[in-house]
Amino acid sequence: MTNGNGSPPEGQATPQLNVLAQYIKDLSFENPNAPASLTPTQQQPAINIQINVTANNLAEHDYEVVLKIEGKADQSGQVLFNFELSYGGVFRVQNVPTENLHPLVMIECPRLLFPFAREIVAKAVRDGGFPPLLLDPVDFVGLYRQNMARMQQQPATA
Repeated sequence: MTNGNGSPPEGQATPQLNVLAQYIKDLSFENPNAPASLTPTQQQPAINIQINVTANNLAEHDYEVVLKIEGKADQSGQVLFNFELSYGGVFRVQNVPTENLHPLVMIECPRLLFPFAREIVAKAVRDGGFPPLLLDPVDFVGLYRQNMARMQQQPATA
């Protein structure tokens, strides 16, 4: 709701989302078959990427959001490389309606973290002797909806 000029109505505080910190919680890169895995071939490797988001409430308005990215590349049944990155951020969320809080933390916060995590993955893969792995943009809205649908189905099957 606005007062007609794009500002919130008088007496209502402006919603705020602030990044307090960003950090690598865990980073692992493995190149188990080097140097043989570094030999150029004509065949493209199969690359599997998994992305998950978790959030923890740290204080009344502060949340830790962790973006976990795992990847594995193999070729002809041989692992070329695999990696795991847990990239975290602490966010302060204020003046956000309760019904909007969970989507904000689980969609917007990882969206802010992703470009930094993407760069870390690209550098780790490059430093492992391979061309940089540039992750495609992630639809965090779709990921959120998928996770919410899965959570709603779990009690029904339990």
